[in-house]
Amino acid sequence: MTEFVFTFINILINVLIYAIIGRALISWFDPGFTNPVSRFLREVTDPILLPIRRLMPGGMMIDFSPMIAIFLLYFLQAMLVPR
Repeated sequence: MTEFVFTFINILINVLIYAIIGRALISWFDPGFTNPVSRFLREVTDPILLPIRRLMPGGMMIDFSPMIAIFLLYFLQAMLVPR
């Protein structure tokens, strides 16, 4: 049973990482998030990215919150999923 939980956590974290990468790439082509796929990625990743954006200083030209979120997810994965 515990192996199932670890596998589920591992898959969930990987899906979130790919969703964040997808959102970052789509934002270059659809900055208004008008496409249904981009809206879905925004809804999935906002709970992770918005708290990070609130902690970061304003006025920066480049949004580093996806990179920070991916780093934190990799760290969480390394802490929770045994190798």
